[in-house]
Amino acid sequence: MKKLLALPFLTLSLHLPSAFAEPATTDSVKQLMETTGSTQMSRQIVQQMIPMLKKLVPDAPDDFWDSFMKEINPEQINALVIPIYQKYLNEEDVQKINAFYETPTGQKLLKVQPKIARESMQAGQAWGREIAQKVLSEYEKSQRQATPPPQDNLLE
Repeated sequence: MKKLLALPFLTLSLHLPSAFAEPATTDSVKQLMETTGSTQMSRQIVQQMIPMLKKLVPDAPDDFWDSFMKEINPEQINALVIPIYQKYLNEEDVQKINAFYETPTGQKLLKVQPKIARESMQAGQAWGREIAQKVLSEYEKSQRQATPPPQDNLLE
């Protein structure tokens, strides 16, 4: 009986430190985003949006787009993303992550991570093409086996 009562207290005690952890501050998350290049990605996203938006309104003159672009602020994306970081990371987490990125190993990771991501995406695409080819080949094979070849009618 004592063991049964001890289990909830043990479980609760394991979760208490994270339950009372200080939420990540906006400033520390901004620092993390800046360090990891997330802030720069926000700017790139805005730049990539423009050609797509221009396709939606192809007749709009350049002064329309100039005016519209002045209203778009990449910081708006950051403001949307910061609470997501805060949802999953507390202040201690963010401080430790920021400290890691200040180390030579963290700096190396930041430097090579875009290459890793690009090559991983290429590998995944190649793998996906192989899977698609295999699916098509297997499906065609199953269709050939399911459909008997035409028989010449010898009785005619």
